[in-house]
Amino acid sequence: MPIRWYGTGDQTDPIYLHFSRIVNLTIHFMAFAALNSGLWFFQNLKHSLPELKWLTAFWLILLLIHLGFVIIKRPASSKEPS
Repeated sequence: MPIRWYGTGDQTDPIYLHFSRIVNLTIHFMAFAALNSGLWFFQNLKHSLPELKWLTAFWLILLLIHLGFVIIKRPASSKEPS
């Protein structure tokens, strides 16, 4: 089922911006998974890629920073806990 936004798409709406950041993070994770798994598969076919561990570690650190940014920029909830 595709992700859909049923709101107005207003760029000033904090919930819309948060949703946009989550979608961007998801795309970032999918690109990491696809490209990284393909490179590791290619290396396992007896092709030496000596810097692959460093590339994977660096990209994973970038993903974690991106995740932290999305969590920090989360809008405040309008509902108060009971």
